[in-house]
Amino acid sequence: MRERGGKATVDERYTQWKSLVPVLYDWLANHNLVWPSLSCRWGPQLDQATYKNRQRLYLSEQTDGSVPNTLVIANCEVVKPRVAAAEHISQFNEEARSPFVKKYKTIIHPGEVNRIRELPQNSKIVATHTDSPDVLIWDVEAQPNRHPMLGATESRPDLILTGHQENAEFALAMCPTEPFVLSGGKDKSVVLWSINDHISSLAESSSKSPVSSTPNSSGKPSIKSGNEKSSDSTTVGPRGVYQGHEDTVEDVQFCPSSAQEFCSVGDDSCLILWDARVGTSPVVKVEKAHNADLHCVDWNPHDQNLILTGSADNSVRMFDRRNLTSGGVGSPIHKFEGHKAAVLCVQWSPDRASVFGSSAEDGFLNIWDYEKVGNKKERSATKMSNSSPPGLFFQHAGHRDKVVDFHWNASDPWTIVSVSDDCGSTGGGGTLQIWRMSDLIYRPEEEVLAELEKFKAHILSCSPSPKS
Repeated sequence: MRERGGKATVDERYTQWKSLVPVLYDWLANHNLVWPSLSCRWGPQLDQATYKNRQRLYLSEQTDGSVPNTLVIANCEVVKPRVAAAEHISQFNEEARSPFVKKYKTIIHPGEVNRIRELPQNSKIVATHTDSPDVLIWDVEAQPNRHPMLGATESRPDLILTGHQENAEFALAMCPTEPFVLSGGKDKSVVLWSINDHISSLAESSSKSPVSSTPNSSGKPSIKSGNEKSSDSTTVGPRGVYQGHEDTVEDVQFCPSSAQEFCSVGDDSCLILWDARVGTSPVVKVEKAHNADLHCVDWNPHDQNLILTGSADNSVRMFDRRNLTSGGVGSPIHKFEGHKAAVLCVQWSPDRASVFGSSAEDGFLNIWDYEKVGNKKERSATKMSNSSPPGLFFQHAGHRDKVVDFHWNASDPWTIVSVSDDCGSTGGGGTLQIWRMSDLIYRPEEEVLAELEKFKAHILSCSPSPKS
C-alpha cells in the first residue's frame, strides 16, 4: 500500500511534468480509460491529411466482470510534427477522453487481453494472449462490431493456435518476414506456428491457405475463415515446441531477418537463443542474464547482433549475440540503470539503430541512446548533473502508475503510444498517452544550434529598431 507521502510525491512529480509539456513535447494526447488496457499497439495507417494522419490503434479493456473483457480497435488522429501549438498540448483534463482517439470496433474477448501483437505482413490481423494455453488470431476488419453487455456471447476468433500445455499469458511475437507466431508460457516452453499451416474449410477445394501472398487486391496476406460453416473456430497445431527454460517464459522475439531464429526470456533469469533449423534445444543459453526474473526482450532491427532485456532487478541490459556469456553467466555489453522498479517492456526505435525505450512499474518510460554511453561530453554532463544515468536522454513522466506497455509508431517517426494501469494510484482505469518529444531533443546538436541561431536572427530582424 502506498504511503501518503509517496502519493504526494507522485502528484508533485506529475504536476512538474505537466508544466514542462509545452517545452518537452512536439505533440501529446491524453486519453482516460475506464478500464485498464494491458497492451497497446499501432495498426495500419488509414489516410494522410495536411496536418494529421489517421491510424488504427489496438487496445483492450480489462474489466471487473460486470461487463465482458474486450479487444478494442480505435481510430487515432496523429498530429504531424511542428503543427500543434505548445500552449494547447498541455491543456487536457486527466479524467476526459481525447478527441484524437475514437473507438471504431469492439470485439468481445474470451477472457482478459494480456498481450496484443499485429502481423507485420498485414497489421489488420492480430494475435492475443489471454489466461489460457491458446493463442487467438483475429482478422479485426472482418470481425463484427459487438456491444459489450453482461451476458453477451463472446466473439469467435478466426483461428486458435494450440500447443501449450499450461496457460500462456504474456510472451507473444509475430515474425517480420513470414506469417509465423511465437509464444511462451507457464509450461516453460516456447511454441512456434505458421498461420499458413491452416487450410480453411472454405478453401479446401482449391487447397489455398488462409494467409496467402496474393489473396486480395492489396496483395497483403489475409485469413480465409471457415467460421461461416462452423460454430467452432479452426485450430492450428505448432511447427515446433522448444524446451530449455526452467520456469515461466515471459517474453519472446524473432530475429528481424529470420523466421527460424528467435529468443526468449523467463523467470529462470535466462536468455535463450533458438534456431528451428537445428532442433528444439537451445542454441545458446545465457544463465543469469539478470539478477532476477526477466520480463521482456527485443531484437534490434537495424543491428541484428544486439538484443535488449528488461528485468525485475530494475535494469535493462544489452547483449551482443556474438559474445553472450563470460564464465558461464550473462555478459552484457551495457547495463542501463535508470528505473526504480521492475522493467516491464523494452523496444528498439524503428527510426534510429542506437535508440530504445524502456517502461517500468515506477511510472516512467525512458528513452535511451547507447551511443551516448562512453561519450566524453555525455560523461561530463552526467557528472555535472549527478543524476542522469549514462545513455538516458529523455524521460516520459506523464503516467502516474506502472507503464505496462508502449509501442513506437513505424509510420510516424518518434511517435509513441504508452499505457498505464492506474489501479494503484487513482483507484482504477488506465491512461493512454500518444506523444512525440520535441525534435530539438534528439536531432544533432549542431543542427539544433544552427536552427536556434536562425530563429534568433529572425526575431531580431522583426524587432523594431531603436530610434536614434
